[in-house]
Amino acid sequence: MSAAGPVGLRRPFLSRRALRGPVLLLSGALLAAGCGSGATTDDAAAPAGAAGYPRTVRDCGHDVRVTAPPRRAVSLNQGTTEILLSLGLADRMAGTATWTDPVMKGLEKANSAVPRLADDMPSFETVLDAEPDFVAASFASTLGTGGVATRERFTELGVPAYLSPSDCAGKDNSGDGDGVRSEPLTMDTVYGEVRDLARLFDVEQRGEKLVADLESRVDRATSGIDASGVTLMYWFANSTSPYLAGCCGAPGVITRAVGAENAMDDTHEEWPQVGWETVADRDPDVLVLGDLTRKSQTAETAAKKIEFLESNPVTRNMTAVRNKRYVLLSGQAMNPTIRTVEGVEQVAAALREFGLAK
Repeated sequence: MSAAGPVGLRRPFLSRRALRGPVLLLSGALLAAGCGSGATTDDAAAPAGAAGYPRTVRDCGHDVRVTAPPRRAVSLNQGTTEILLSLGLADRMAGTATWTDPVMKGLEKANSAVPRLADDMPSFETVLDAEPDFVAASFASTLGTGGVATRERFTELGVPAYLSPSDCAGKDNSGDGDGVRSEPLTMDTVYGEVRDLARLFDVEQRGEKLVADLESRVDRATSGIDASGVTLMYWFANSTSPYLAGCCGAPGVITRAVGAENAMDDTHEEWPQVGWETVADRDPDVLVLGDLTRKSQTAETAAKKIEFLESNPVTRNMTAVRNKRYVLLSGQAMNPTIRTVEGVEQVAAALREFGLAK
C-alpha cells in the first residue's frame, strides 16, 4: 500500500542536500565492485562473472538487469525484505527500511543481522550510504516520485531497482491515494515476485521451495471451507477517516480464498477512506483489524481499534462489534506480500471458530 494511506502518510519528496562529488565517486566505485563480485548460490559460492549472467527480469514495464548475483541489496519495504530473508539472503543485504510490524516468525535471527536504515521511509542519501548494488521496494510510492527516489535515479548510479509487480499489475497508482485496481490481485503475482528475486540472486531452487510451501499453506487453510454469505470488512488504520480495503488487493485474495464477501466490494480503490456512518451501514459480520506497531496514524494497534469501535456510538452496535468478531492481522498480512498467506490462515481459522464457515 502506498504512502498515501495505510503504509505511511503521504509527504512531499524529501528535500535533498547536495551530494558531494567524492561521495558520488566513492559510491559509484563501490557499486561497480559489488556488481562484479561473487555471491552465494543454492549449492556454492558464485564467482564474479557467474554462469548465466547478466540476468534480466521484466518488471512493471522495465527491464531489471544484474551482471552478477547482488551482494549488497537494500530493501525499502518490509514486504520485499521478508521475501529476501525467506530466500536465505540476509548475508547479501546491506539494509532494510519502512516497517509496519515485527519481522515474520522464523526470520528474527536473519533479520537481526541486517542493518535497519530507518523504521519509516529512509532518505536517498541514507540508502546510498549503504553502498547498494541492488534495491527492491514493495510500493511505487517508495520507489518513485515522492518516495526515496525513482528507479531511474538509482539506475543512473548503476543500481538496478526492482518494484513488486503486485503494486503495478492491473493497478493505477497515478492518483493521490493508494491506487486503483482494474483487476483483482492474485497470489500468482506475489509468487512471480518470489521467482523474479530468486532468479536475480541465483537461488531459483529456494524460490520454488518457498512458493511450494506458500501454496501448500493456502491449500491446507482453505480445504473444505465455505463462508458464503459472510461479510468481512478490513480496517487498516486511522480512527478519524478509516482506511478500508476495497475489492481487489490482498484482502480480496483472503476473502476469495475463504469464499466470503467483502463489505466494500463495490470499490476498486485499494484503501479508500470512508466515514463511520458508511461502516455502520455496511454492518459486516466480521471485522478484520490491522494490528500495527508503527506510529504514523491513529488507531494503529488492534487494541486501539477495538477500544474505538466499542465506545463510538456510531459503531458500538454493529453486528461484528456486539459479537466481538474481530480478526487481528499484521499489516503485512493485509499487504500483497508472502504474508497474505498468513492472512488467509488466520481469517479461515477465525471464521471456523466463530461458527461462520462450514
